[in-house]
Amino acid sequence: MAEIANAAHATGSRREIGLARPVAKSAALPPLGSLERWRNLSATAIEPNGYYLPDWETAVNATARNRTGVLALSATIDDFASSARLIGVMPAVSAWRAYKLPLPALVNADPYGTLATPLLDRDFADDAVAIMMQHARDAGAHALILRDIPIHGAVLTAFTRALEQDGMRPRILSSHVRACLDATRDADDLLREALGPKKLKELRRQRNRLAEHGEVIFTIASAPGEIERALEVFLDLEASGWKAERGTALKQDAGDAAFIRRAVPALAAKGQCEIVTLHAGETPVASAIVLRHLDRAFYFKLGVDERFAKHSPGVQLTLEVTRHLCADPAIKLVDSTAAPDHPMIDPIWRGRLAIGDVLIPLYRRDPLIPAIRFALFARRAVREPARRIVHFIRHIREKKS
Repeated sequence: MAEIANAAHATGSRREIGLARPVAKSAALPPLGSLERWRNLSATAIEPNGYYLPDWETAVNATARNRTGVLALSATIDDFASSARLIGVMPAVSAWRAYKLPLPALVNADPYGTLATPLLDRDFADDAVAIMMQHARDAGAHALILRDIPIHGAVLTAFTRALEQDGMRPRILSSHVRACLDATRDADDLLREALGPKKLKELRRQRNRLAEHGEVIFTIASAPGEIERALEVFLDLEASGWKAERGTALKQDAGDAAFIRRAVPALAAKGQCEIVTLHAGETPVASAIVLRHLDRAFYFKLGVDERFAKHSPGVQLTLEVTRHLCADPAIKLVDSTAAPDHPMIDPIWRGRLAIGDVLIPLYRRDPLIPAIRFALFARRAVREPARRIVHFIRHIREKKS
């Protein structure tokens, strides 16, 4: 954690605050790949996160562009049955790596998805938080920054309890809402309420026009062999059209392609991933990856054949996904993991999930916390106008899909 130690020296703060150790004695966090028993923890997590499942995140950490070399902020306790039980894990990077800011903070790592909720054991969540916060202090950090986490979720609630014991509280740096699906409801009722009879009639008309190119078929791939074939179809679709022009498709980077080809079959073998595809005859027109963790599903990425754009293939696939997941008793909620105000998914999935970036102070009355908050606010203020322009352009282009 050289960046953290150097940042603390740069602030001129060498004194101990509360239980702080001098920065010169900071203990480096281990690499993420050294974690053991991660799979056991994912089965007992208090809050689901498909993007921090071990088969996903270790594949990201191995080859994904700009996402390798991640550290492990974790917590273990003695367990008479196994000698050590992993009860918490947060893949972590320094604030310098996350933001290019020399701040004494640890940030949850980008898992190639817009959800980065740490995994905490449901039976030892409070212990996990306390241990992880202490390990962060030992590494020289004065704060944790939890990006892209549910702000009303069980994980942030556990951190809030820990902070309250020391007279502190979490600070929400930014927040937004995004679409989610209440999969406990009847799909047809939900779609009628969300879209109304006029829009549903128009979508049926578009589906009938699509059927002129061949029978419209919805497939779900999860078995070995079929999942690999479906993945290549997905990668080809995702790398077509405007995504290819933007250079963000998985297939366009060797490291990203290697990560997804490793992660998807490994997760599918455990029932944690499937690929859904809509065909018009022999032609795939839309495809998406769906991750599963506990009672939640995650709509990862969507690829469409833009030659069929006037038939709304992405919407047609999402309608089928809605019916598929609402019919699955194992799934209670589906997180779209989409941007806020997404033009395709928001009108269909009317549930909303509050997501935010949250600062967790590690010391009471720490004078560095206001400086960290100000630096992050200033960075956001500079970057936000450019981000909005980019998102506006994407909004226009994606609306056609």
